[in-house]
Amino acid sequence: MRELSILGSSPVASTAGASFERAVTSTLTAESVRTQLHRIVNSPDFDATERSRRFLGYVVEEEIAGRADRIKAYAIATEVFGRDASFDAHSDPVVRVEAGHLRRALNLYYVTAGISDEIVISIPKGSYVPKFDMRPSPMRPVRVASPARRWRAVPIAAACLLALATLSWPTVNRIRSDRQQAPALPRLLVRPFDDLTNTGNSQAIARGLTQEIIGQIAKFKDIVTVAGDPRDDQGASAARSSASDPRYVLAGDINVTDNEFRLRARVLNRVDNTVIWANSYTGDLQASKLIETVTDIARQVVTPLGQPYGVIYRADASQRLQNAPDDWQAYACTLSYYAYRVSLDGKKHPSVRKCLEDAVRRFPDYATAWALLSQAYVDEIRFRYPIDPSSSPASIDRALEAARRAVELDPENIRALQAQMFALYFHGEVETALKIGERALGLNPNDTELVGEYGYRLALAGHWPRGCDLMNEARERNPGPLAYYESGLALCSYFKGDLREAVMWITKTPAPENPNYHLIAAAVYGEAGQTIEAALERAWLEAHAPQLVANLRSEVALRVVRPEDVDRFLQSLRKAGIASPGEGKRKLD
Repeated sequence: MRELSILGSSPVASTAGASFERAVTSTLTAESVRTQLHRIVNSPDFDATERSRRFLGYVVEEEIAGRADRIKAYAIATEVFGRDASFDAHSDPVVRVEAGHLRRALNLYYVTAGISDEIVISIPKGSYVPKFDMRPSPMRPVRVASPARRWRAVPIAAACLLALATLSWPTVNRIRSDRQQAPALPRLLVRPFDDLTNTGNSQAIARGLTQEIIGQIAKFKDIVTVAGDPRDDQGASAARSSASDPRYVLAGDINVTDNEFRLRARVLNRVDNTVIWANSYTGDLQASKLIETVTDIARQVVTPLGQPYGVIYRADASQRLQNAPDDWQAYACTLSYYAYRVSLDGKKHPSVRKCLEDAVRRFPDYATAWALLSQAYVDEIRFRYPIDPSSSPASIDRALEAARRAVELDPENIRALQAQMFALYFHGEVETALKIGERALGLNPNDTELVGEYGYRLALAGHWPRGCDLMNEARERNPGPLAYYESGLALCSYFKGDLREAVMWITKTPAPENPNYHLIAAAVYGEAGQTIEAALERAWLEAHAPQLVANLRSEVALRVVRPEDVDRFLQSLRKAGIASPGEGKRKLD
């Protein structure tokens, strides 16, 4: 038997893992890994496509053969997926997407059929090189303390829950060692949930839910997640003076009954011990649904905390620091961008853009600031804001470059991927933009800012049903830029032919300083025959956005992809009295 000298090239998640890896280098063999590979791909519980199975087999054999340096996206695409030599990983994300599916399938396998397997094959994020680990001993179901029948299947599910949390989320967000190179991002201490029941598998459920929440919130790259020590009894009562200490703490407790468990969660500001958010959730203890239930509850906890315009954003945005240090000012620039985005007011745009430009000069590795700066450049172009005489004009090339810089700094930063999607869309590379949006959605479906923006791009590209569903989801889950989502939903109703609903959406939350809002309103009112309202929108556009009116067809086509949708929209604008040069204007009654 040939023994494996290399057990994967990615770093181990823990000290214990590192010690174990050194211990098994003389016992883990190529044959044993191949046996485990065969067990996985032939298991009915390995929920993967045939392409994913080939993917797994290829990378495992390459690693066993000592060719880890060859395991790249291009080699996988051409040798496994049949792509030709012109394959470009930047424009075709097939390998990244399939790797995500494969990771999820492996995680699920190891908490179901593979829960007692001695060898664990995984593909760490950020690489396609597989990692091989040997468990010290097979995982065994937790014994049941309660005689109640409904509890008999819960131990296995609880053990699966803990394994899923461990396999899926081996690390939390970055903890930066050099404070001078990072902005003052909010740090959230997640304390283990208190087990109020202390019987049966209540402790396993409490631990599993804690880990699932840590894993999900770690996807929000602008919150540094810190796992709490159960021995830390200071909680949120102690005011902290060090900038490296968490500003916020998430804590709570779990109470388990015969058929359900109840989670009470709260977030406290550690400076003044105030509760800034609290909620409670109930979950079914049915074994077959336990993992799904815990994942869903974690999503419900995480989304209001981590999303832009969420609980932590609002708490930080309310702070008014005198003589704030540079690291706080840089972070505050991102808060100011989100505040501007609520109204998309062109008068606020120059100061926001300058603030972000200054932030990336002082903190050149701040991926989110680069991403929001890219979006600010795109806004200047798509909304035809007047050029600030103190700044050079924005361009789509500058927007693309800022977005690329953001993605290079942090390939899984959702704001960075959103900015790249956004800039590519307005550069005319619509299909590539949508692929990037789909990848970002797969990385963090709880990021409602991304959900709404990707939905808007999908809809305007002609994928109206799914795009509109995503925008509606974002509006329901995100307390942020309602006018932005509601103008998009007005378009959805307009293209669906429901003019009454379109009028309802466009009047719900006005954006009085934004030209795109007025353009959509003009088309809706024109098509609905509301001549007075249409005349008011036409007057505003002629007074405040003459360039947009003068280049009407090209401006509409910049945003709306399908020619038939462009023609329909222009026809409605003509009914509102707005026409491209040379087409003449229709007088309103």
